[in-house]
Amino acid sequence: MNQTFRAFRIHGDAAGHRSGIEPTTLDALEPGEVDIRVAYSSVNYKDALAGTGRGRILRRFPLVGGIDVAGHVVASRDARYREGDAVLVTGSGLSETRDGGYAEYARLAADSVIPLPSGLDLREAMILGTAGFTAALALYRMLENGQQPEHGPLAVTGATGGVGSLAVDIFSRAGFTVHAISGKAAHGDYLRQLGATEVLGREVLSSTRPIETARFGGGLDNAGGAMLASLLAQTAPYGNVATAGLAASADLATTVMPFIIRGVSLLGVASAGTARDIRERVWKRLADDWKPVHLDLILTREVPLEGLAPIFDSMLEGQSLGRTLVVL
Repeated sequence: MNQTFRAFRIHGDAAGHRSGIEPTTLDALEPGEVDIRVAYSSVNYKDALAGTGRGRILRRFPLVGGIDVAGHVVASRDARYREGDAVLVTGSGLSETRDGGYAEYARLAADSVIPLPSGLDLREAMILGTAGFTAALALYRMLENGQQPEHGPLAVTGATGGVGSLAVDIFSRAGFTVHAISGKAAHGDYLRQLGATEVLGREVLSSTRPIETARFGGGLDNAGGAMLASLLAQTAPYGNVATAGLAASADLATTVMPFIIRGVSLLGVASAGTARDIRERVWKRLADDWKPVHLDLILTREVPLEGLAPIFDSMLEGQSLGRTLVVL
C-alpha cells in the first residue's frame, strides 16, 4: 500500500522552522515492520514544543509529529502482528528520530508496538497516551522503591495538566491520598472530582529551606526547579518523589539533606525510552486496577489535524486543562 494520505510534518532547515499538514506516503516515512491505520493520537507538552519549534525535540528533519499512536494494523512484516490487530505506541522515538502519530497512517518498529490490552479501547488508550503512561510509570517506580499509603499523601504538581490530572486519578485509584498542587484555583472542583482530597496553591512549595517539616509522603513533580526542591524538603522519611517534567524549570538547586537525613529518593521517569517488558506491565495495570475512572472528565478537547496549532500555543501558555485527543 502506498496511497497518499495527510500528515502533520515538521521541518527545520535553512528556511527555518515550519510545520503543517502535507500529503505523504508510507514509503516516504521512516522504515518499520508494522503499518498502522491511525485512529487517534493525543497532544502532550513535548508535542507542543516540537510542533512550534520552541523546544529542541526533533533530532532530524523532516518528521511527522505526534509521540502517541493508536489504531489497527493494516500490514505487518513481523509475525507478532496481524492485519486488524488493535495496537498502541507511545514515545519510542516518535517525533524525535522517527515519524510519529499525527498522520492517517504510521509505519513503526515492531518492538515499539504494544497490543491493546483487554480493558481499554483505542480511544481510552489515547486519552491516556504518554501522559497516562508517565503517571502510571511514576507510581510503578515509587512502588518498586517501597512507597506505601502510610507514608502520607502523594503530592502532584502541575495537577491540571494531562500528566497531573491522570496522576491524581491513578494514584487515588491505587489507594493513596492525593494532594493536588496547582496555580489554577478555579479548577479546584475538577481536581477534587478526580480524587484529590486537598487542592493546594503553588505557595506550599515556595520555601527555599533545605529541609522542612514533613508534609507529604512523596509525589510526582511536573514542574522542576524550585517547586521540586521544596517538595523534596517536605517529603517524609523514605518517601519517593518522581520527576517527570520541567514546565517551570529544568534546573534543580537543592541540598543533600532530604536524602541523607530522611532517606528520601528522587526517581526519574523517562517514559519515552522505557523497556518493552516494563511498558507492557504498566499498560496492563492501566487497563485494569489502575484504569482512571474519570477519563471522560479528563478529556477536555477533541481536534482533527487542522486543530493542532492553536492547541500547541495554549498548552505552552499554560492554558491547557486535562487531555486533548487527536481524531484521525
